[in-house]
Amino acid sequence: MREFKLPDLGEGLTEAEIVEWHVAANDEIKLNQPLVSVETDKAVVEVPSPVTGRVISVHGEAGDVIPVGDVLARFDVPGGDAPSSEDASSSPAKEDAPASGADGKDEAPGVVGELPASAMVMSDTTGSAAAARGKQRVKAAPSVRALARELGVDLTLIEGSGPGGRITARDVAGAAEAARDATPSSPAPTASRAQTGDAGPTPASATEEKLTGPRRAMFHSMTASHSEVALCTVMDDADIHDWESPRDFTPRLIRAMVAGARAEPRLNGTFSAGTGMLSMSEDVHMGLAMETPHGLIVATIFNAGKLSLDELRGEVARLKKAGAERTLKPGEVRGYTITLSNIAGGSSRYATPLMVPPTVGILGSGAAREEVVAVNGEIAIRRVLPLSLTFDHRCVAGADASRFLGAVVADLKLAS
Repeated sequence: MREFKLPDLGEGLTEAEIVEWHVAANDEIKLNQPLVSVETDKAVVEVPSPVTGRVISVHGEAGDVIPVGDVLARFDVPGGDAPSSEDASSSPAKEDAPASGADGKDEAPGVVGELPASAMVMSDTTGSAAAARGKQRVKAAPSVRALARELGVDLTLIEGSGPGGRITARDVAGAAEAARDATPSSPAPTASRAQTGDAGPTPASATEEKLTGPRRAMFHSMTASHSEVALCTVMDDADIHDWESPRDFTPRLIRAMVAGARAEPRLNGTFSAGTGMLSMSEDVHMGLAMETPHGLIVATIFNAGKLSLDELRGEVARLKKAGAERTLKPGEVRGYTITLSNIAGGSSRYATPLMVPPTVGILGSGAAREEVVAVNGEIAIRRVLPLSLTFDHRCVAGADASRFLGAVVADLKLAS
């Protein structure tokens, strides 16, 4: 019997949500045949079967969140047909992401077709058990640490279920629930709901929603942003009255942000608090924050500075369509070095958009409007676009952000 565990899907992801099983117990399956579709933080990926054989059992149902390293399926494999974990290391991998990431290095391929060697986790349950893992330092993603602080959980008391003993959000939630169950029920001073954080029973007329997929990912990333980053925002208006194409907002904003990155490179990159290193990218890989029916998704336009306005327009349309249809590839939601967010819904003008670590800058564009302004010493009515630039004040100074935003405004003032 062979076990197949949820592989490491790359970029530090520690869990995935089951979307749909393509097989059931007792089905025959072939190597690389679709086994299960899972959703990571931004994309739905198809996990192929690592063997040819018969499915003994599948573990988890649609909607279940499975930590990396947990058993997904068990197979009955004819002798010699199944690749062992050692054989997997020589398997070629198909790439489904751009050839280069933000740092110029090859990105890990996504799970379409054959899995990369590091992602194949197979174990032979007929052999002896693996040696017990020794105690290690706490391994947890920043968002998981933030969740632990929020729930009052001591990470040193948790045995992680993720790969290499990594503690997952599920581990933290389980520990918090166990602590609540273990607390003896005794009379206690009355506290208000605001003090306890308990909303009380859900009213019959209320609608509850469990955060899944992109909305669950947003919870983790925004928690990390709030707890890790020293956020600061500067704001300005761009006069776009002379635009030849007044509705061409997104491509023009991307081009303007490229100009901003050239004027002040510190905003276009990533920062590591552990090493104190700010990595400034020579290429602008634009993270495009998009509202979809499934939640907020950030897709990446690689090498945005090398694309024409027509090419940017086409890429924006393609990514929006793929985001709405949940067909974005894993490599298309990673590797961005700076982010653009449209906050123009309704009558919003300014905001404090939050970037996702390790990036250090995000520009939010509000709703364009006509205003009375001074032009060459005279009063005029002009169309202006409000802009809000949030930056990580740990590594970017206010003067740096102002230079970036000034270059953005100057580019947006151009007629075309």
